[in-house]
Amino acid sequence: MPIEAIIYDMDGVLVDSEVYWDKSRVEFARDRGKVWTDEFQRLAMGRSTVGWARVMQDKLALDETIDEIIAEMKARVIAHYEERMPTRPGALESVARMNEQFRVGLASGSPTDIIKAVLSITGLDQIFEVMIYGDEVPRGKPAPDIYLEALQALKVAPANSLGIEDSANGLRSLKAAGMAAVAAPSPEYPLPEDVLALADAHITTLEDFTVALVRRIERKSRS
Repeated sequence: MPIEAIIYDMDGVLVDSEVYWDKSRVEFARDRGKVWTDEFQRLAMGRSTVGWARVMQDKLALDETIDEIIAEMKARVIAHYEERMPTRPGALESVARMNEQFRVGLASGSPTDIIKAVLSITGLDQIFEVMIYGDEVPRGKPAPDIYLEALQALKVAPANSLGIEDSANGLRSLKAAGMAAVAAPSPEYPLPEDVLALADAHITTLEDFTVALVRRIERKSRS
């Protein structure tokens, strides 16, 4: 089936934001006399807003409500973004390049406030045809809901679409939606081989996310 649409994740794909999320969670935990570990961070990655807040509440044994955790984390992450926007090399160019050949959309599990801040600062809000926020779907990744909603808005079938993700939960979400998938983990958070096996292609930089790569995946799906 021909690929008609490309759906991007945001955190870890377009921006190296996992570093900021990890830093903010480390600071959040430290201010409460607790420790946020790499294991906890991996559990939180790729989940919906409520999903990662529940991971924090559980793993840090917090008395704060989910809403209180979300509000403080959003403020911490946005403050880091305002200091420096950490776009991944080739990310902005990738979206512009894909937009010339395909319809492009965003499906991010991050809080709406943070997504809008990133898209406004980078100008990507002027390129994406569809933008679906994690706050808008009942089930976060690894459930397929957010991708299915994006495809419904585009009126494109899953078999005619491809998504790009950096996390295990994100790749599982794409495959559950019936989409082709490209794994693009950031160097700081490599994926294990069993997770990479879910993807139709694996890249280490967005500079390698090309139309030629999409066409190769397309041809492979026909064989």
